[in-house]
Amino acid sequence: MKNQIKTQATATGIKIKTSMVTLIGLCLAAASGAYAQVSSINSAVITPRVIDDIPGAMGTYLNKYPGFISLSEAGVSQASGGFADRDVWFFSNDGASAYQFQNNDYFSASFSVTLTDKADSPRKEAGFLFSNNGYSPYGDLQFIVDSDGHEVVQFGGISFWAFAPTYVPPYFTGTTIRLGMKYFQAKDGNNAFQFSANGIFSPVFEFDPGFGIGNGNTLAGYFQIVNDPADPNNAGTAVFSGINIISVRRFQQSNDSQ
Repeated sequence: MKNQIKTQATATGIKIKTSMVTLIGLCLAAASGAYAQVSSINSAVITPRVIDDIPGAMGTYLNKYPGFISLSEAGVSQASGGFADRDVWFFSNDGASAYQFQNNDYFSASFSVTLTDKADSPRKEAGFLFSNNGYSPYGDLQFIVDSDGHEVVQFGGISFWAFAPTYVPPYFTGTTIRLGMKYFQAKDGNNAFQFSANGIFSPVFEFDPGFGIGNGNTLAGYFQIVNDPADPNNAGTAVFSGINIISVRRFQQSNDSQ
């Protein structure tokens, strides 16, 4: 099944905390943060063509973490079908493999992303990708901008929040936007996510009591470009700059949440 992105609302609400049901319960680790290995993250690894539907395209990838990472594809055009090509870079603490997050690896991550292309349609998109190792029935958590819908939107995992056009302007290719996401333990003891776009914060999205991200998930940035069988020059680039990730204590909710 191809990983075509569809942005459908799964929750609504303004100026509220949102709690959504997850499928797998995990006992909370000690409140002190037993794993606390986020601070060991010191690099990134690029995995090109996680989706490789147009193998004849030309990819160019540059890793200058934490300064910037560039993912680029050209000639994404195939007459005989194929949905898209997707390139991914992962946070790492050894420069060779993706860091495996644990249930109480509380973190705050951010980067600026600039998406450019030859034409806005068909879709090009870029942003955060947090893998789903069973903590939610709604698939991987994604927080993206895109070329054709001009969205700034978080969806998947336990939450949905559309920043544009209500809280930030619609996204247009060639512009740079700062995206952030935070996983922390809220004051009521529940694990939670919160997201930001250009310093504007989403509500806090809480897991049900006793739930969290689980063990073994990965955090990444990605670029995806949809096939255009009619345009052999179909191309695009995503540049991620000012990449940052830190370990956070509990109770790190922003006071600026919607």
